[in-house]
Amino acid sequence: MGTVLIIVLVVVALIVLYGVLAYNGMVRSRNMVDEAWSGIDVQLKRRHDLIPNLVETVKGYAAHEKGVFEAVTNARAQAMQASGPAASGAAEGILGQALGRLFAVAEAYPQLRATENFQQLQAELTNTEDQIAAARRIYNGNVQAYNTKIQVFPNSIIAGMGGFTKRDFFEIEDAGDREPVKVDFSTTTTAAATPAAADPAPAAPADAPPAADTPPAEG
Repeated sequence: MGTVLIIVLVVVALIVLYGVLAYNGMVRSRNMVDEAWSGIDVQLKRRHDLIPNLVETVKGYAAHEKGVFEAVTNARAQAMQASGPAASGAAEGILGQALGRLFAVAEAYPQLRATENFQQLQAELTNTEDQIAAARRIYNGNVQAYNTKIQVFPNSIIAGMGGFTKRDFFEIEDAGDREPVKVDFSTTTTAAATPAAADPAPAAPADAPPAADTPPAEG
């Protein structure tokens, strides 16, 4: 009995030790997800802070584009109110599309694009977008590791008891719409430069009567 009791105690001790280690690992993984999300949140706030100045700069040259400015302002407000990776991703996608239309308006004003203020804002916004993309990769990697850790057995039992829940990825929806449209003029240019060949005159039927000679004009 003494040997059996020792074996049972050893097994119980191993199970408890595994449970403690697994629980602590889940806590660390969840904290890494939260830390990574805070990095994204900082960059999103920086992006939101740059937008009003950018709108005002473009508005000074294209005040009649009220619809574009209102779209950007409304999209920014929705993005600032969004909470959580899923909602923020959808809102940031809409904001990105609105910013794309704003930059399309700016393209029509060379003097605006040449100003130091616009160039600085554009550079800062571009840098912020790069920072968001880098932070998103880190966050999504941590989310994948965390979600896998709490879903595998027997970790799933400990996760259920400890209140560990699945986290959402951060994906900016409709991101492809924010990329510049590529226009290929090669086909159109070739078609325009090459004149269409004139259709040959229809051949007279073989059994058609010969054409009558035209009488000479009377003097």
